[in-house]
Formats: sequence, C-alpha cells, structure tokens
Amino acid sequence: MNRNELAQNIYRASHLEGNFKLRSGQISNEYFDKYLFESEPELLAEIARQMAKLIPAGTEVLAGLEMGGIPIATALSIQTGLPAVFVRKKAKEYGTCKLAEGINIGSKNICIIEDVVTTGGQIILSNQDLRQFGAQIKYVLCVIERDSKSRINLKENGLELLSLFTMEELKPKTVNKSVV
Repeated sequence: MNRNELAQNIYRASHLEGNFKLRSGQISNEYFDKYLFESEPELLAEIARQMAKLIPAGTEVLAGLEMGGIPIATALSIQTGLPAVFVRKKAKEYGTCKLAEGINIGSKNICIIEDVVTTGGQIILSNQDLRQFGAQIKYVLCVIERDSKSRINLKENGLELLSLFTMEELKPKTVNKSVV
C-alpha cells in the first residue's frame, strides 16, 4: 500500500463528522477515531510499516502514551525490533506503582509514540514525567498531526514532532468544478 492509499484508508476507517469535544477542550465538527484504525490489523500493520521509516536514528525505546499510543508503539516494536514501554497518564497507585510499564527507561533515548496530536498537552506532561526517570527525549512520532500549533508547543518543550500525516493530508482532495 502506498502513502496515498494509506491516507485514504485511515480517513475511510476513522473520520467522523458531528460535534466533538477534544482532549484539549476544543470543539470540532470532525474527529478521527483512532481506535477505528488501530483495531484493524492490516491497517495498523501498514501504519507501523510506514511510520518505522520515520523513527529517528539512535532511538532505543518506543514510549506509547495511554491509551491510543500503546497499540501504535506495540505495532512499531514488532515491525522494528525496538522495545516498547507503555506510559500511563498517572502512575498506578498499587502493585509496582509504575508510570512506564516495561523495560527500564533510565538514560535511554526515547521516542514518544502517539496516535493523534492536537495541542501536545498530554505529550508535554508525559515528557516531564518520563524525564524524571532519566529518559532522554527529543522526538515525538504520531500518526495524525491534527493542528500545527502542536509543533510549536512541543518545540517550546524541547521536542520535535514527526508525523505520518497531517489532518489536511488525510482529507480527500476536492476537484474545483467551476466553469472557466
């Protein structure tokens, strides 16, 4: 599947219209339900195959953010052989009380994995938490960059956003049918 076909398949599988409140608090009339593309094995495998090319050199661990980044990080881990950790929004208060489940992240070069990024708010919070455990983080890799403002917000926090697609790239191209 080429990049254009993947974009069309993601759009077909996950684009919804209606009235949606985003994590950022923003209201939108369209929404990409990541669970709809993450729950299709062939689509998820192709997303991982194409995202694998974007993983920065030197990455030692993929950090999937709860909850949508976890299936992406898992698929990327299988595709690349890189280990993955699963990052909670808040450390659990029982058992191991971990924030990041999986291998030790101390002094490792981590690439944060996310599904859809609008403002980057949760990424910024998780980045701060992971750094407290010694993680070295410079990059964030996502499937869909919903709003370019997220790049600015992440850059202000020392992070570079790499995206498989922007929201605009996923939208079907309309042909201008005006008569000349």
